[in-house]
Formats: sequence, structure tokens, C-alpha cells
Amino acid sequence: MHKLEENINNLAKNILFDYQDNRTIDEVKTFDHPDNENIIDIIESLRRIVFPGYFRNKSYRVYTVRNNISMILEDVIFKLIRQISIVLRYDEKYVDLNENEINENAERITFEFLDKIPKIRSYIETDVQAAYDGDPAAYNKDEIIYSYPGLYAILVNRLAHELFLLGVPLIPRVMTEHAHSKTGIDIHPGATIGKYFFIDHGTGIVIGETTEIGDNVKIYQGVTLGALSTRGGQSLRNKKRHPTIEDNVTIYSGASILGGETVVGKNAVIGGNAFITRSIPEGAKVSIKNQELRYYFDSQISIQKEEVDPDESWFYII
Repeated sequence: MHKLEENINNLAKNILFDYQDNRTIDEVKTFDHPDNENIIDIIESLRRIVFPGYFRNKSYRVYTVRNNISMILEDVIFKLIRQISIVLRYDEKYVDLNENEINENAERITFEFLDKIPKIRSYIETDVQAAYDGDPAAYNKDEIIYSYPGLYAILVNRLAHELFLLGVPLIPRVMTEHAHSKTGIDIHPGATIGKYFFIDHGTGIVIGETTEIGDNVKIYQGVTLGALSTRGGQSLRNKKRHPTIEDNVTIYSGASILGGETVVGKNAVIGGNAFITRSIPEGAKVSIKNQELRYYFDSQISIQKEEVDPDESWFYII
């Protein structure tokens, strides 16, 4: 036992010594850190508020909507004020404020955010409708609300986006990364997304911070709406790095659309696996040139090329 204690003490001494290098990972913050579990609890409570008849908290033995929502709101307000008051210290304009001033700002931001709930709900209603209209495998809207990962990712993004617009540090990103971990869909809280947004399947989708998405847009799995290059690092902060997708666009699986100057025009259709770094005109249908299909029959190979008729002017070949 003596030897074990000695080994533990030596390990602790070595690790404590390693903390003295003054690196980022060695820093001991002088203020509290946000609590990820509390933030996730806030998401789930807000989800109950957005869908009051679907995700009722079973621990509340109350059955009227008014009483139920009042208790959930009270819980959200308490937790959100606390978490926002912690993260405001990450913003330079709040660093020198005293504790009372920080709490006042956190309370103000919390109520400004919660005032956005009706707006968020109006957008989510259109997202549910878009999923139902766009997916013949959806037998009813309850199926979409309860089980579709795309809707969950969109909901969390719409909540996080409003906090992002209010200048809340860190919390919006924690929220969307939680949704990312659950769904495989990575949407930055800074992305602006219009109504009737439908993510089909969804795994592997990446939507960058400065992306702008219009109304009635449908995106399949594996799509990237990203930056053309990030080699500039922090010098690119606050610059338009991600594409603009206009109304009524469909983007099929595996497509990558990159660059802040790239605009996909209204009613365009982007084919699977397309790699796009320049703007696409309205109404264009984009496909990859000369796709080959190979068939194997008893060691014989048959190759069929998918050619595009040049007279079909609606095709935009890349």
C-alpha cells in the first residue's frame, strides 16, 4: 500500500508541475464555467414549450397547459439566467461589470430570447409541414416530431440562432454541438435559415456560420455548405465565408457548395456529389458530367455513360 501511495503522490506532483507551463490548457479561470448538462436540460425544456402536447415532463403532476408551461418557464428562466451570467464574461464588453450588472444583463437577454418563442414556433410549424410534404415515407406529422433527426437539429438551431443574435457567447455553440452529437447534423448557430426547411436523412450535413438559406429548401445527407478556404484563420472572422442558398432549392446527397460569394439561385437543383465553388443561376439543374455506370456479368464489363442532352438547356454541367 505504501508503494501505491508513493506512486500516486509522484504522479500528482508531475501533473501539477506540468500545469505550470502557462499554456491555454493550463489556465484556471477566475469565473465559473457553463454547465453542459444544464444547457441540455434547457434545450429539452424549450422543446416541451415548442411542442406542448408532445414532450410533457412526466414529473409534473399537472395537466393544464397553463400550469405546465408556467413551471417549465420558471425552470428555464432560472437556469438560463445563471448560464448566461457565466458566459457573458467571455465577451470583452462585460468583463469589467460587477456581479449585479452581469445578472441584470443576463436577465434582460433571457427575457428577450424567450419573447422569440412564438416566432421560433411559427418557423418550426413550417419545417414540420415541409418534412411531411417532402417525404412520402412520413405517414403523419407526429412521426416527424417524435423521430426525425433533421427536425431536432433544425429546432435546436433555431433556438441557438436567437441566442447567437443576442450576442450570447458559447451557449449557442454548446446547443448545436449537442444536436450534432445526437443527429450527425452540424449546423452553426450563426447560419440564417428560412421557413419550410427540410433535412432528409441528414447524417453528415455541415452548414457553416455565415450560410444563408432561403425558404422551401431541401437538403439530403452528406451535404456541405462550407467555406472555400479557412487558411486565413482568425483573419476571416466576421467575413462571409459560406454560400447563399436561395428559395426553392434542392441539394442532393454528397454535394459540396463552398465560398462566401457562391450563390445558388432560386429553384435550382444540385445533383449528388457535385462540387461547386461558383454561383449557379436560377432554375439550373446541376449534374456531374459523363457519369459512368459499370455492370459486371461473368467477368464481362459493360460501361454505360450517362450523357446529358445539350439541347436540354436547363442542365448546368460542372
